[in-house]
Amino acid sequence: MSKPLRQHENKVGSYLGKPIYEIIKVQDQTFIFVRIASADADGYPLTQLKQGEILFTPGLIYTKQL
Repeated sequence: MSKPLRQHENKVGSYLGKPIYEIIKVQDQTFIFVRIASADADGYPLTQLKQGEILFTPGLIYTKQL
């Protein structure tokens, strides 16, 4: 049986009705929750991301674990 493409660990809250997980694993990469992104009328500006961060829907910022 194959492994799911995305795994979640430790629900730490919710945002816009969706769960926030402390850790998200996508294939061989692990991402750790950092903060909720700021939104404007056009969505979530990517300029608020720091190096090594990624934006997951719905506006959750994670950093890649090295």
